[in-house]
Amino acid sequence: MLKKDFFTILFIIFLIPLLLVSCAKRGSIGGGPKDTIPPYIISSSPKNMQTNFKGDEIRINFNEYIKIKDINKQLIISPPMDYQPDIIPMGNASKFIEIKIKDTLQPNTTYSFNFGQSITDNNEGNPYSQFRFVFSTGDYIDSLSLGGSIKDAISRDTDNFVTVMLYEVDETFNDSIIYKEKPRYVTNTLDSMVTFQLQNLKEGRYRLIALKDQNNNYIFNPKIDKIGFWPETITVPNDTLYELKLFQEKLPFKASKPSQATSNRLFAGYEGSNPDDIEVSVKNGTGTEDIPSMVTNVPGKDSVQVWLPRNIAADSLQVQVRHKDSVNDFTVRFKELKDADSLKVEAAQRGNIDFRDKFTLKLSTPLVTIDTSKIALVDKDSVTLPYTYVYKAFDQRLVFDFKKQENQKYEFTLMPGALADFYGKENDTLRFNLSTRSYSDYGNLWVKLENVNRFPLILQVTTGKGDVYAEAYSTGETTLKFNNVLPNNYTLRVIYDDNGNKEWDTGSYLEKIQPEEVIYFPKEVEVHDYWDVEQPFNLGG
Repeated sequence: MLKKDFFTILFIIFLIPLLLVSCAKRGSIGGGPKDTIPPYIISSSPKNMQTNFKGDEIRINFNEYIKIKDINKQLIISPPMDYQPDIIPMGNASKFIEIKIKDTLQPNTTYSFNFGQSITDNNEGNPYSQFRFVFSTGDYIDSLSLGGSIKDAISRDTDNFVTVMLYEVDETFNDSIIYKEKPRYVTNTLDSMVTFQLQNLKEGRYRLIALKDQNNNYIFNPKIDKIGFWPETITVPNDTLYELKLFQEKLPFKASKPSQATSNRLFAGYEGSNPDDIEVSVKNGTGTEDIPSMVTNVPGKDSVQVWLPRNIAADSLQVQVRHKDSVNDFTVRFKELKDADSLKVEAAQRGNIDFRDKFTLKLSTPLVTIDTSKIALVDKDSVTLPYTYVYKAFDQRLVFDFKKQENQKYEFTLMPGALADFYGKENDTLRFNLSTRSYSDYGNLWVKLENVNRFPLILQVTTGKGDVYAEAYSTGETTLKFNNVLPNNYTLRVIYDDNGNKEWDTGSYLEKIQPEEVIYFPKEVEVHDYWDVEQPFNLGG
């Protein structure tokens, strides 16, 4: 009996842990399927699509806890309000949204609040996409709509969060209204679309404008905003889909007061124009004596630099900046500084040079003398080779061109005194070694243009970053060849050069000029080494 009780107790001791483990497994949380259902509205006051609205508060109740995020970007109110409403709660989970209107509502007007992707459930972040709350202060809800798409005028990629606006064309309308007044209706492409739709419109005549609105104020600021516009008045209703091309306008020329950069150089900033159209003259503080100067570009900045003689004995300078019919006079305080610019020479290419490249030297100070008798180019067999050169004074670049052979080595030697700058400083001995690859390391790209609308045109081969790798200008030729192209993936684009100046030109809103047309090949073009790529490019769509 005692032995039997012992085994019974032992059995119970082993059984209890097993039962506990089994119970623990059975009671553990497995998570279940992920919640993918967005929140929904169970009631609102007033009701959505309410007419004859007279209040200043709106409450919207949801079936579950929600959060509001990025409301400043996502919420689009049309027509725009002068005073943004308060949205409650912000950042905290809640089962309701309250909108407290602080603006005076216009009579007989349909208002829409498009929340975009800003409303999500609290747990999984499922968005209640494009929820619109609409009401009217009149007897009916305006129900007409208008749509279209946005594209960048020059870039393949289009900006997100583009504002699209309608201005009512009535007796008070003029073209300058977009610089100072908000539109009648507004929408936004938000962060994932290039299409737009303006809804709850009333019948009428409108001007259609798109802005990459950096200040989010529905007012066009040409300094920072891109603009696109439809050139003609639009009548609503209609079923046309409008394509608007965004571009940055070229600003009218405006000179800024120059400032002293070093003991012998000024910076002169400006807005608009091409920098090589700018002329600068300098006099002493009394304006009685001309001071010799040279003007060069500041790469990547809207500035030029004005080079002056050293050791100027003057407390101030009279500087005149001219651009076409614009003349600006400035007085610049001038003081002695210890730092001075000196001649430095840097090669743009180091080691390898491609067959399409020209050997370029970048100069820290402007040159006044180039003595070719002191410049020699030899190959690996010490054979002296001919070359040509161009000095681009405004850019401070000395560019050499010569015929290159494959698998060859070259040496440029600049003996002392080959170069002399604005201050009479000369170079020491300079040597630059260059090598070429085999032709088989490159590919050839031949582009055959089809359904060309007009000439002249520019065909550009661009890199993934949008930089122009190669280009060709055509006044009638439809097969354009690019030989010795580095292996890479490239993008092709054609610019219809309607004014024949061999560059892309932007547009002007006030002058009603659209930017020059740009057409992209829809896919990247792969160029491999030792390949000939023959690529048709249909410009007809």
